[in-house]
Amino acid sequence: MNESFPDDAFALRAEVARAFAEDGDLARLDPRFRPRPGQTRLADAVAQALDSRDVLVAEAGTGVGKTYAYLVPLLLSGLRAMVSTATKGLQDQLFLRDLPRLARLFGLPVQVALLKGRASYLCLHRLTLARQAPEPLDVFALRQLARIETWAQGTRSGDLAEVEGLDERSAVIPLVSSTRDNCLGADCPSWRQCHVVQARREAMQADIVVVNHHLFFADLTLRDTGMAELLPSVDAVVFDEAHQLNEAGVQFLGRTLASSQLMDFGRDLLAAGLTQARGFGPWQELAARCELAARELRLACAGPGRASVRLRWEERAGQAPFDEALERVARVATEAAEHLEAVEAVGPDLQRLLERARSLLSRAEAFGAEAEPGRVRWIDAGAHQARLTESPLDVRETLRAQVESGRRAWIFTSATLGDEPSLAWFTRRAGLDEARTLQVVSPFDYAGRARLLVPRPFPRPAEPAHPDEVAALAGRCARALGGRTFVLTTTLRALQRIGERLRALLQPCGIEVLIQGEGPKRALLARFLERPRAVLVGSHSFWEGIDVPGDALQCVVIDKLPFPPPGDPLAEARSRAIEAEGGSAFNDLFVPETAIALKQGAGRLIRSESDRGLLVICDTRLVQMGYGRRLLAALPPMRPVADEAEALAWLAQLGAPSVPASPPPEPV
Repeated sequence: MNESFPDDAFALRAEVARAFAEDGDLARLDPRFRPRPGQTRLADAVAQALDSRDVLVAEAGTGVGKTYAYLVPLLLSGLRAMVSTATKGLQDQLFLRDLPRLARLFGLPVQVALLKGRASYLCLHRLTLARQAPEPLDVFALRQLARIETWAQGTRSGDLAEVEGLDERSAVIPLVSSTRDNCLGADCPSWRQCHVVQARREAMQADIVVVNHHLFFADLTLRDTGMAELLPSVDAVVFDEAHQLNEAGVQFLGRTLASSQLMDFGRDLLAAGLTQARGFGPWQELAARCELAARELRLACAGPGRASVRLRWEERAGQAPFDEALERVARVATEAAEHLEAVEAVGPDLQRLLERARSLLSRAEAFGAEAEPGRVRWIDAGAHQARLTESPLDVRETLRAQVESGRRAWIFTSATLGDEPSLAWFTRRAGLDEARTLQVVSPFDYAGRARLLVPRPFPRPAEPAHPDEVAALAGRCARALGGRTFVLTTTLRALQRIGERLRALLQPCGIEVLIQGEGPKRALLARFLERPRAVLVGSHSFWEGIDVPGDALQCVVIDKLPFPPPGDPLAEARSRAIEAEGGSAFNDLFVPETAIALKQGAGRLIRSESDRGLLVICDTRLVQMGYGRRLLAALPPMRPVADEAEALAWLAQLGAPSVPASPPPEPV
């Protein structure tokens, strides 16, 4: 840990210390507030980094109250700042609740703006085109479109999250929102009323802008096109949920070619061609050929009936079906461009389609050639689409260039940034080797309020009986509690098998089993909370960002250690790079990544000081292998139980009726 901050200026630190004192401003805001040494320590470190325009990487365990620990110094500093999160949910929480609440407390006239990606905002131009789609919408989609049209008449922000009952997976959203590919920019007839432009304008004028990690990297990219630059105008940048920063950047900074891009292009080409240039091109034939090229690209990548899988580039590149599919994409893009060149003067929609056709051609040609040095390629393929990606191994160079480009403060924080005090897992990939680091442990009494079971004997994860035994054990735990259980799996295949087996075991007991994929994530979580007897089975999207405090969740079962999947091309490329530098891929990459994911999954269990529960990890490698000690050390200090009987006795104790106690003070 490095905490050698300069002490030449104390005003901000003193003001922050007063705010977090027992009789300070935060105590006036919430009578339940109590000073937490960890939160105060983190807030002081943030204040010092802001004051000295330095770089701070800080891991803060669950319950520390890290959100207020960085927001309070940020507001009191008076600096213009950008706060970036990994999720829209935390964005909304900061913008709608935390920042307004603190600004009122301190009496600060702070202007705060919320900025999301294009897909989150209504595009007025595309809304008018949605009714003119050449392919009729089904009844359900028409109802959603009508609801959006009614809402559009009164919304100020254009944020589609305001539309009640609109599922974020709705097929209508791509019809009424824009992408970087299809946005018409200043040529759009609705440019003056554009919600994206308005949101960006407000962001440029605000004191604090709340964005997300993808948008942060988008701003770096957009700067190259001469659009408004947000980052150079701020004095401080804060990344919450910083453990997701590298993956977000890698995804965004890479080059992609997806079958969905072809499908969207074909659909938009058909709509614009028939409404604006009917008779001037074979629009229906071109759209059909785009759809065919998209389908054949997917089939060349995955084959019929394949589940979602990530493939090494070498598994498909050079094979005749794959090379022919890329050539077919290039041909249809070329032909579309030739016809669009003849009509581009008709209007901006056709001009933008011409640019998209040329972009598709460029991408197809690029993926037909060798990858750029220092970059890795892979293929994500499934039953419905294929996606080709070329990206850097990490965001090290990009982020380091930004940190060194100007004198501003940089704060990176999360509940999980590594499994060692140096936080090297994060700092190495982010190019922040010289950053000041800080670890603040959770104040929760894990030893007294949580238990850990690693069942023994138990089938090893590779054995065929493992999923059924996980389901059986999870079923016994859920029966002891009457539900109130999460089962977290590392793969979608295990998710289905364990979920179906659990449903067969628990339905006779009146316990409902909710399985990821059977509804929107938010709807499943809401149903879990509403039902007195329920079990939720989820994979990756439920391992983090889920907050269920109290008695509603008292058991979390993890099927196996979340090692990166074998054969993952990005992990393999990173492994080669680490070993080329003399390191150990297993110790420097795979074990830390597993520790991070395991901490995130385990973190779903204890969310407040009053919570109690049992964590079950159905993987004997945790206690049999040498690296298991390192993974156990990364977990919160829960008290281990000797066997299943002791674990079930603990659950029976948790499930027993008790006299409600007054709620303890919660972290702010």
